[in-house]
Amino acid sequence: MTVSARSLLELFRPGSSRSESQPFERGLAAYENRQYLEAFRLWRLASEAGNPEADYRIGLLYAKNEGVIGSLPDAVAWYDRAALSGHIDAQFQLGLIYFHGVQAAVGPNRPEMWRQSTAARLGDKAASVHDLVFPNGTGVPRDLDTAFLWMSVAAEAGKAEAQAILGDMYANGQGCARDHATALRWYQAAAEQNAASGQFALGDVHYQGRGVPVDFAQAAAWYQKAAEQGHVRAQVALAFMSLKGTGLPANAEEAARLFQSAAAHDDTIALYNIALLRLSGKGAVKDLDKAETALRKAARKDYLPAIQALAEFYALGTAAEPDLREAAYWYEKAAERGDAQAQFFTGRFYATGTGVAPSIRQAAKWFERAAENGHATAAHNIAVFYLNGNGVTRDVAAAIKWFERASEGGISAAGVQLGRLYSAGNGVPRDQARAAEWLSKAADGGDADAKTAYAVFLIQDDPSEARLAQARTLLTDAAEVGHSAAAFQLGGLHMGRSGGPVDLPAAAQWFKRAASAGHVEAQHSLALLYSDPKSSLKDPQAATSWIVKAAEGGNAAAQFKLAVMYCTGQGVEQDLAQGVTWYEAAARQGHTTAQYNLAAMLGRGQGREADPAKAAEWFKAAAEQGMVEAQLALGDALRAGSGVAQDRDSALRWYRQAAQQNNEGALRRLQAMGESVG
Repeated sequence: MTVSARSLLELFRPGSSRSESQPFERGLAAYENRQYLEAFRLWRLASEAGNPEADYRIGLLYAKNEGVIGSLPDAVAWYDRAALSGHIDAQFQLGLIYFHGVQAAVGPNRPEMWRQSTAARLGDKAASVHDLVFPNGTGVPRDLDTAFLWMSVAAEAGKAEAQAILGDMYANGQGCARDHATALRWYQAAAEQNAASGQFALGDVHYQGRGVPVDFAQAAAWYQKAAEQGHVRAQVALAFMSLKGTGLPANAEEAARLFQSAAAHDDTIALYNIALLRLSGKGAVKDLDKAETALRKAARKDYLPAIQALAEFYALGTAAEPDLREAAYWYEKAAERGDAQAQFFTGRFYATGTGVAPSIRQAAKWFERAAENGHATAAHNIAVFYLNGNGVTRDVAAAIKWFERASEGGISAAGVQLGRLYSAGNGVPRDQARAAEWLSKAADGGDADAKTAYAVFLIQDDPSEARLAQARTLLTDAAEVGHSAAAFQLGGLHMGRSGGPVDLPAAAQWFKRAASAGHVEAQHSLALLYSDPKSSLKDPQAATSWIVKAAEGGNAAAQFKLAVMYCTGQGVEQDLAQGVTWYEAAARQGHTTAQYNLAAMLGRGQGREADPAKAAEWFKAAAEQGMVEAQLALGDALRAGSGVAQDRDSALRWYRQAAQQNNEGALRRLQAMGESVG
């Protein structure tokens, strides 16, 4: 387009002729009867007679896909004919189309798909075919200069909608230099014609102070005028002002009314905000069902705050019981939109199988995405995954990278992990200096677990007097805030385990703190301290009480000790059935002697009905851990066929393993079976 807006205006002065030919009127009648093809034929006749209204109407047929194949490029051609003849609506439509541009639609039976396929088949010859079939092309490139030209012409001619859009173009510098004063003039022109779009724009101008001082009262007044005409964005803007008391008295009820009015037109922001008001009961009757419906509508429009709110709604069970399947679905939707917290939650859902089928790979994927978006806890989680090879290929370098990111984000546990990695040389060269650096940094953050880990490192790395003093200070700080592991370590220090002075009362005090907090190892240590016949703190009753608690807490050594106590009647009433039960509990945790004792009792039918097969199984478990007595017992069972199939070769094999430790019983058995023992 090379004609200037000024020269176009000269063309459109009053006096331009308009054909009132009969074909045009007949075309209108045909159109009213939905005879679109007939309307098209008649309007073509009127167009040939010079009727610009007919040109405009034909353009509308192409735009609306009525009677002809829908094509905005073809509509533009007809609008252009009408616009050049002074048709204001055609000028406005051209301005809109060039402002937004029209991307060529691709899909089955679409012109652009046909153009692409013929280009692939015909090569150089395709262009002439395309010009013939689609003389106006299959798309309209965005052209802000041309859009500005036609919008200016329509605005100068008095088209209110064009005046408002032209104001926007000046305000944003689209197709022209940014000019807030001129934008304001065009907004006022549109508003003077009672155009809601102009009134809304004036509200924005005064609210944001674009070219004028900020004036919330003026903004509210203009928004009010537009809102009364049903302008949805004005209703939303006025609702926020009413809710916050900006430019007018705060009125939650009015805000709710305006949000609801805009929500009735499916405005996303209005749907979201009326949902929030109904959830809280602020300005509207509390109605969780209606709130949920509004949130779902907004969420389905891909509005992230609504997706987040809906996920939380289901996760917390706001309306009833939590619906974790729905929560997981919406959190994943938010995660796909890039929300880091939702990505973390989604990873956790997949890791635990909450609301979704468990998937370590999916958990790793979402934790890593959240970590990439700066989520520190997710960074720690994906670091652990890389370290252990869970859901990803084991990669210590990647684990260290993410542990470092998590540490930078304030996760002290990440610093502890780094310290332990470097201290142990787990996948990286052993580096005590770096280990100390990371553990010290984590401890400096004040976390009790980090202080405890650093203290343990100091003791193990160099149990000098200075290091022990430093470790004792760290452990005391952690224990004083209730960290049971620190109290347990302090108990050990006072027992003299790292070379420091022995102070049994202090040891008992710290063990008891940890034990009372449920620390199982401390409970067992306290039981041993109270049961030691050489200890000045000997207290059989307290020892029994703590050994029972440690056993119930899953400590295998305590379970074994309790089993012995029940079998011998030491400290408790003798009860062989209880003895078998506790031996079995310890045996299942791999306690070798418990496995052997359990097997012996099952074989003899002590405390439980005799079960030679089970006895053989437990003898084998202890034998495989190298216990000579169990190897002999298993060999005997195999030799005699007691609880297992008789198997001389297997019996010999177990006897030979025991004989390697110079066990006389094994040597005698081998000799009795005629085997060489040299």
